Amino acid sequence: MGDCKTKYPELLIPASSLEVLKVAVIYGADAVYIGGEAFGLRAGAKNFSMEDMERGVEFAHAHGAKVYVTANILAHNYDLDGVREYFLQLKQIPIDALIISDPGIFTIARECLPEMELHISTQANNTNYMTYEFWYKQGAKRVVCARELSLQEISQIRSHIPEDMEIETFIHGAMCISYSGRCLLSSFMTGRDANKGACTHPCRWKYALVEETRPGQYMPVFENERGTYIFNSKDLCMVEYIPQLIEAGIDSFKVEGRMKTALYVATVARTYRMAIEDCKKSREYYESRIPFYREEIAKCTYRQYTTGFFFGKPDENTQIYDSNTYRKEYTFLGILGEKNEEGMYPLEQKNKFTVGEQIEVMKPGGENIIAKILKIHDEEGREQMSAPHPKQKLFVQLDVTCEPYDILRRKEEQ
Repeated sequence: MGDCKTKYPELLIPASSLEVLKVAVIYGADAVYIGGEAFGLRAGAKNFSMEDMERGVEFAHAHGAKVYVTANILAHNYDLDGVREYFLQLKQIPIDALIISDPGIFTIARECLPEMELHISTQANNTNYMTYEFWYKQGAKRVVCARELSLQEISQIRSHIPEDMEIETFIHGAMCISYSGRCLLSSFMTGRDANKGACTHPCRWKYALVEETRPGQYMPVFENERGTYIFNSKDLCMVEYIPQLIEAGIDSFKVEGRMKTALYVATVARTYRMAIEDCKKSREYYESRIPFYREEIAKCTYRQYTTGFFFGKPDENTQIYDSNTYRKEYTFLGILGEKNEEGMYPLEQKNKFTVGEQIEVMKPGGENIIAKILKIHDEEGREQMSAPHPKQKLFVQLDVTCEPYDILRRKEEQ
């Protein structure tokens, strides 16, 4: 068997900040999606100022990548004037598309940015081909599948919609317990609206049953001494099924995670980039490398993996009942800058490390190199034996040659 298919999908990666955007692009993203300071569904993310957005778009375009901006809240009346003002500001920045879920916001975008490419967010509950056709007639270029769709349903949508309309689908990341992400649990329990970008993730909390005549007597929902996390879904991971995703007619592979670290983004982007490129060589070659992708994707923080709805409706094995914690095999130490005249690399320290320690250098092309930390200097050039302070600007000397954007990480004992 030869190539999976001649048309290969875009790899679309999230970015929470300008630094993470640059990492996503360097580590293999064809496009990144970001939030501005308003009207996106990740109010807790750092998000982009107009200045950073402009710099991010410039960097992405210089490296042949696109930038999409989210404006996917479900708007109330009091949001609409602000949305209009925001879109008029965006006119000054050459972003490649807006991601929208609300028909009112879509209408304002068409008025304020008539030339802008518009994508319909998964929040809009896009579960059938008639919905796709509706949005196509309104002027949308792309629709993001509801996460409740199987591969068979996506194939059926592809066969019923215009050839130039694009299908985007989440293929990796956290799964929301609510239908197409429309959740009221956070609003009800904390007063923070998930549909306005302020979700507190109560689906990950620990729950027990209380019978109304026995207040204070907590009974586990599932027989486990740690209680139960009944709404806590495993994370989606489809790196083992790239050919099937391509054959379903998906145009863009989307990774969830606009609040994730640069290490997470680099690890996921690089692994899927390698999988797609290997698939281009041949399906057999790709399949021979699946154990490698599985090993690599597990090097970022995650919650155990599932294939979601792609092969049918999830069952009880899709949930995590005994814990709400992530699995963490590697610790993020920092991203290297350009080597200086003393042969040392600048970085902003993310977690503690020490002189003499053996760490791993993660490179954009796919290599992982074992390295030793020979020296650590602070910004004034003073030598120090360890780096205990997060966000400290440092210079490090290693026993291997590195490039800008190489990432330092440490394997943790399991």
